[in-house]
Amino acid sequence: ARRSHGPALAGGVALVLVVAAGVAGDPAAVGLGVSAVGAARPTGRVVEVDVVAGDMRFEPASVTVDAGDAVVLNVTNADAAVHDLVLDTGAASGRLASGGTARIDLGVVGRDVEGWCSVAGHRQMGMTFTVDVRGHDVVAGTTADPTADTAGTTDANHGGDGAHGAGTGGAAPPVVDVMAPPGEQAVVRDPVLPPAPPTTVHRRRIVVSEVEQEVAPGVTRTVWTFDGTAPGPVLRGRVGDTFEITLVNDGTIGHSIDFHAGSLAPDRPMRTIGPGEELTYTFTATRAGIWMYHCSTMPMSLHIANGMAGAVVVDPPDLPPVDREFVLVQHELYLGGPGLATDEAALRLERPAAVVFNGHASQYRHAPLEARVGERVRFWVLDAGPNRPSAFHVVGGQFDTVWSEGAYLLGGPGAAPTAGGAQVLALQPAQGGFVELVLPEAGSYPFVSHVMVDAERGAAGVLRVVP
Repeated sequence: ARRSHGPALAGGVALVLVVAAGVAGDPAAVGLGVSAVGAARPTGRVVEVDVVAGDMRFEPASVTVDAGDAVVLNVTNADAAVHDLVLDTGAASGRLASGGTARIDLGVVGRDVEGWCSVAGHRQMGMTFTVDVRGHDVVAGTTADPTADTAGTTDANHGGDGAHGAGTGGAAPPVVDVMAPPGEQAVVRDPVLPPAPPTTVHRRRIVVSEVEQEVAPGVTRTVWTFDGTAPGPVLRGRVGDTFEITLVNDGTIGHSIDFHAGSLAPDRPMRTIGPGEELTYTFTATRAGIWMYHCSTMPMSLHIANGMAGAVVVDPPDLPPVDREFVLVQHELYLGGPGLATDEAALRLERPAAVVFNGHASQYRHAPLEARVGERVRFWVLDAGPNRPSAFHVVGGQFDTVWSEGAYLLGGPGAAPTAGGAQVLALQPAQGGFVELVLPEAGSYPFVSHVMVDAERGAAGVLRVVP
């Protein structure tokens, strides 16, 4: 017998529940035996369910059957993004591209079964499925064990392969020693900001890749990168310049890019592209700022936390030259076990293991920035988040110029002399600006986020000033 079950998804994809009845009381008539999915006496019924993946949901999200029924799931991916369906029995559809299908035969069920999409972050977004089994408490004279047969399964929230999975895999997250020196394999990120190129059209090919990177002393993780670094490369131009960016997805899941420095409808340029695909994103910088760019594929919090963010500096028209110019991107690390990607549970709870500048928790403590006494120093700062604010401060220094989110708050060209100064540049996630100061004597000046718990988590470095 066939009957329609549930609404249709956009595009007219219907959901159909198929029940094939065998000879009552004769399991052999439909080829059924006792399944490992709980203990149950076969009913002789086969329940087939068409499950459609799309918009971060499975439709239907659940099906109810009787203990002893055999269950077959026909899974179709109606989305543009890659999905799968993994069940706590260990059965899985495998990764399905758009339009892909798979058949999962669960056999006879005697307990509830949970399922989810194992692509990183998709379970977090609510992409789950359940088989609810009526009468599973006592079947075949025994009590069904709801935890049976779940050992060895892969849950994207509790393990996985570094590129796709996230979390700790049962291991304790690493302890971050922010005072220790970077490891021998660590690459210190150059914070010096070069001047804007003289050209008015900036063409760049940015490749998405998955790499292992040290993010704290002795702590590595798999990061999703723009051009091999997390955060991504800093771009710079002037108001009126055009940026022509070609994004190439050399990763294993879908990614995208969103430039806050441009203003245009997001539908096409910010769309998610699959592995092996590319798109060209063109925008004109009409307003000055230090603008965030990031992957906008859902869940955005996970893609940003796993390294997919960077800065575009668009100079104000009247920006004066300075002696030293640095750029710092503050962001959080939600660390799983060694080599794994972001711990999604810690991310949801907003419990970072570290907060850092430019990708590493201790690099600028042990490789200080440098300036000379009397030089004017400009710090461009972007808070890439995804969750924590920043209060950028230079210990022992005072700012005579503060520019934030497109405007001077203090100082600037033509500003009248003032007795006032500033001690922090306060930023929320995705905000940016710059500060300037002149240091009158030699010494080591720490720079920190004055959200002190974050400074103690790694949002700190040193500016060494020499005569």
